[in-house]
Amino acid sequence: MRVSRRRLAVAASIAAAIILCAVYYRFDPEVSPMPRCFFKALTGWDCPGCGSQRTLHALLHGDAASAWGHNAAIMLLVPLMALYAVAEWRKSTLPRLYALLYSRWAIYALLAGITGWTLWRNLA
Repeated sequence: MRVSRRRLAVAASIAAAIILCAVYYRFDPEVSPMPRCFFKALTGWDCPGCGSQRTLHALLHGDAASAWGHNAAIMLLVPLMALYAVAEWRKSTLPRLYALLYSRWAIYALLAGITGWTLWRNLA
Protein backbone atom coordinates (compact mmCIF):
# COMPACT_ATOMS: atom_id res chain seq x y z
CA MET A 1 0.00 0.00 0.00
CA ARG A 2 1.36 3.38 -1.03
CA VAL A 3 0.86 6.37 1.24
CA SER A 4 0.89 9.76 -0.38
CA ARG A 5 3.30 12.39 0.87
CA ARG A 6 0.40 14.68 1.69
CA ARG A 7 -1.24 12.11 3.96
CA LEU A 8 2.09 11.37 5.58
CA ALA A 9 2.64 15.10 6.21
CA VAL A 10 -0.84 15.47 7.71
CA ALA A 11 -0.31 12.43 9.95
CA ALA A 12 3.10 13.74 11.07
CA SER A 13 1.60 17.17 11.79
CA ILE A 14 -1.19 15.67 13.87
CA ALA A 15 1.26 13.45 15.76
CA ALA A 16 3.53 16.44 16.46
CA ALA A 17 0.57 18.48 17.73
CA ILE A 18 -0.52 15.67 20.04
CA ILE A 19 3.01 15.28 21.42
CA LEU A 20 3.35 19.04 21.87
CA CYS A 21 0.03 19.21 23.71
CA ALA A 22 1.04 16.30 25.96
CA VAL A 23 4.33 18.01 26.85
CA TYR A 24 2.67 21.34 27.59
CA TYR A 25 -0.10 19.65 29.56
CA ARG A 26 2.41 17.83 31.74
CA PHE A 27 5.06 20.52 32.22
CA ASP A 28 4.39 24.07 33.43
CA PRO A 29 6.58 26.44 31.36
CA GLU A 30 6.91 28.84 34.30
CA VAL A 31 8.82 26.30 36.39
CA SER A 32 10.11 23.80 33.81
CA PRO A 33 13.24 24.26 31.73
CA MET A 34 11.31 25.20 28.57
CA PRO A 35 12.93 27.25 25.80
CA ARG A 36 13.06 30.96 26.56
CA CYS A 37 12.43 33.79 24.11
CA PHE A 38 15.64 34.80 22.35
CA PHE A 39 14.14 38.14 21.25
CA LYS A 40 13.21 39.06 24.83
CA ALA A 41 16.63 38.00 26.11
CA LEU A 42 18.30 40.30 23.58
CA THR A 43 15.98 43.32 23.69
CA GLY A 44 13.95 43.11 26.90
CA TRP A 45 10.78 43.46 24.79
CA ASP A 46 8.06 40.85 24.49
CA CYS A 47 7.86 39.36 21.01
CA PRO A 48 4.40 38.65 19.55
CA GLY A 49 4.60 35.08 20.84
CA CYS A 50 5.93 35.75 24.35
CA GLY A 51 3.66 33.97 26.79
CA SER A 52 2.45 31.45 24.22
CA GLN A 53 3.89 28.49 26.13
CA ARG A 54 2.11 29.57 29.31
CA THR A 55 -1.03 30.29 27.26
CA LEU A 56 -1.02 26.77 25.82
CA HIS A 57 -0.44 25.24 29.25
CA ALA A 58 -3.33 27.24 30.73
CA LEU A 59 -5.67 26.37 27.85
CA LEU A 60 -4.88 22.68 28.16
CA HIS A 61 -5.86 22.93 31.83
CA GLY A 62 -9.09 24.76 31.01
CA ASP A 63 -8.00 28.13 32.40
CA ALA A 64 -8.99 30.54 29.62
CA ALA A 65 -8.72 33.65 31.82
CA SER A 66 -5.11 32.90 32.71
CA ALA A 67 -4.34 32.04 29.09
CA TRP A 68 -5.79 35.38 27.97
CA GLY A 69 -3.57 37.16 30.50
CA HIS A 70 -0.41 35.46 29.26
CA ASN A 71 -0.95 36.27 25.57
CA ALA A 72 -4.36 37.32 24.27
CA ALA A 73 -3.17 37.37 20.65
CA ILE A 74 -2.38 33.66 20.70
CA MET A 75 -5.94 32.90 21.74
CA LEU A 76 -7.19 34.94 18.79
CA LEU A 77 -4.67 33.45 16.35
CA VAL A 78 -5.38 29.77 17.14
CA PRO A 79 -8.73 29.75 15.28
CA LEU A 80 -7.14 31.74 12.45
CA MET A 81 -4.30 29.22 12.17
CA ALA A 82 -6.86 26.41 12.05
CA LEU A 83 -8.67 28.24 9.25
CA TYR A 84 -5.40 28.60 7.32
CA ALA A 85 -4.75 24.86 7.79
CA VAL A 86 -8.20 23.98 6.43
CA ALA A 87 -7.69 26.33 3.47
CA GLU A 88 -4.30 24.77 2.74
CA TRP A 89 -5.51 21.17 2.99
CA ARG A 90 -8.67 21.86 0.99
CA LYS A 91 -7.43 24.41 -1.52
CA SER A 92 -8.78 22.37 -4.44
CA THR A 93 -12.27 22.15 -2.93
CA LEU A 94 -12.27 25.59 -1.24
CA PRO A 95 -10.39 27.79 -3.72
CA ARG A 96 -12.20 31.00 -2.75
CA LEU A 97 -11.28 30.60 0.92
CA TYR A 98 -7.67 29.87 -0.04
CA ALA A 99 -7.54 32.92 -2.32
CA LEU A 100 -9.07 35.14 0.36
CA LEU A 101 -6.70 34.07 3.14
CA TYR A 102 -3.63 34.31 0.91
CA SER A 103 -4.61 37.60 -0.71
CA ARG A 104 -2.23 40.51 -0.41
CA TRP A 105 -4.58 42.53 1.81
CA ALA A 106 -5.15 39.59 4.19
CA ILE A 107 -1.41 39.05 4.62
CA TYR A 108 -0.84 42.79 5.16
CA ALA A 109 -3.69 42.90 7.69
CA LEU A 110 -2.20 39.95 9.57
CA LEU A 111 1.26 41.56 9.61
CA ALA A 112 -0.22 44.89 10.74
CA GLY A 113 -2.12 43.15 13.53
CA ILE A 114 0.98 41.32 14.75
CA THR A 115 3.06 44.51 14.60
CA GLY A 116 0.35 46.50 16.38
CA TRP A 117 0.05 43.84 19.08
CA THR A 118 3.81 43.83 19.64
CA LEU A 119 3.98 47.61 19.94
CA TRP A 120 0.89 47.83 22.15
CA ARG A 121 2.04 45.22 24.64
CA ASN A 122 5.51 46.77 24.94
CA LEU A 123 4.63 50.46 24.97
CA ALA A 124 1.33 50.45 26.85
